[in-house]
Amino acid sequence: MCCRYILVNTIEQIENRFGLPKQNIILAPNYNISTGMLAAVITCIKPKEVQYLVFGMTPFHAKKEMHLINARSEGESNRSDNPDFKGAKGIIQDKDFRKPIRSQRCLVLASAFVKGAQNEVYSKPFLFYMRKHKNPFAIAGIWDQWLNTANGETLNSFSIITTSANSLIQQAGFRRMPVILSDTEEKKWLHPETGLSQITHMLNQFDSKLMNAYPVDQRIKNVDENDKQLIKPIGERILKEEETTVFRHQSSQGYHHAAKSRLADEKKITLAERNEQSKIFGNV
Repeated sequence: MCCRYILVNTIEQIENRFGLPKQNIILAPNYNISTGMLAAVITCIKPKEVQYLVFGMTPFHAKKEMHLINARSEGESNRSDNPDFKGAKGIIQDKDFRKPIRSQRCLVLASAFVKGAQNEVYSKPFLFYMRKHKNPFAIAGIWDQWLNTANGETLNSFSIITTSANSLIQQAGFRRMPVILSDTEEKKWLHPETGLSQITHMLNQFDSKLMNAYPVDQRIKNVDENDKQLIKPIGERILKEEETTVFRHQSSQGYHHAAKSRLADEKKITLAERNEQSKIFGNV
């Protein structure tokens, strides 16, 4: 399960990394993105814009609001999380995910992700990041739009696709990881004409040699905690590195200037409030 991740890059860094035109938004750093929060994504509908959807997908057919934060690429197969699994990608048959995996894909923008923050076999949290400052990066995501028939409001939300763990994540004691897309895969992931067989071939473990990890404070388990101390190492990295700086943070001035935009992420947001901020597609 991948239930927490981090995005601390500036909007300018995101524009440069993903080849986007200038975005007229303020992006505050978020050190603890968790279920129910609005988070930055790039969707197949508007591939040149950063948009905000709710983390934790409610499928269009649901009777009530849900929070499906992860979608298993193998579906009901590989329940043992065998890292050498070579079977079919059952996600294409899952009733909750078979529609969005075909036509409603998104890039989930991240600086790092956390394992062990909630409901993990091993409770000690580790922060996983790309080596050589390769951030932000894109996690494979899918989104859906749900209509609340009780009040007529709509909700746009997303799930992170997961696969079995690579060797680095296994070293930290975990069995699952998010599907991280390579630079060449990102545009294909968003392109509406990319075939389903090409999509499923992207749902693999990311190269462990390009990643690293270190333990972080248990405070990150608390969804109300959100400060840069959360991502400070409290122990040794799994792989030795000469460089010690993992992230290039926003300036303190930029942080304070943008802090107000994260207030909705630090509180419980009603469906109506989320709808106002995430109703960006119209009818699907």
